[in-house]
Amino acid sequence: MNQDRADERAMMVQTQIRSRGVKDARVLRAMEIVPRHLFLPDEYSAIAYRDHPVPIGHEQTISQPYIVALMTELLAPEPGDTVLEIGTGRGYQAAVLAAMGARVVSLERIPALADAARVCLQRAGVENVSVFVADGTLGWVERAPYDGIIITAGTPAVPPALIEQLALGGRLVAPVGTADLQELVRLTKNSDGIRKEQFGGVRFVPLIGRNGWKL
Repeated sequence: MNQDRADERAMMVQTQIRSRGVKDARVLRAMEIVPRHLFLPDEYSAIAYRDHPVPIGHEQTISQPYIVALMTELLAPEPGDTVLEIGTGRGYQAAVLAAMGARVVSLERIPALADAARVCLQRAGVENVSVFVADGTLGWVERAPYDGIIITAGTPAVPPALIEQLALGGRLVAPVGTADLQELVRLTKNSDGIRKEQFGGVRFVPLIGRNGWKL
């Protein structure tokens, strides 16, 4: 077996991502480069490139490849951008953003997952990602403002602190709705306020925190 599994990533990009309308060449390339299998628990490594979410423990999941690519395309990070990620998981989405040249600040509320993410990122040779244990609904003001913010869990509303920490011209991508079903939205902050766009229904694990869902 090809331990790098580049052939599986190429097939994933062609059949699951490009075929569904993701066009940004930089996103497609990042999805081809980042070794998704290194970000999964060992028992799920064999199914790393299949078209569905995968459990990563602690009642959390890693999103299916298409959703990762779609949210990344909507966020549209440029090289050198500072991006805040809410919900590190095991670090795969952060690694994709870093592969596009972003500097990523990633917040994870579960210490064991934050530790696992640091190990996975190091094992995959990913730089420019800082992982902190924190309530993501409060953001991370120390490195604000952010050119982009991505929320990788379903939230009842976009936390106000995150809008405050978004730079002028910045974009925020999040699944917003009920605990069971959300709408994928993109907010763009400009001098006139916030512009909202909607991109269809999705289903994520709930965002837990002071300004999210409660345990």
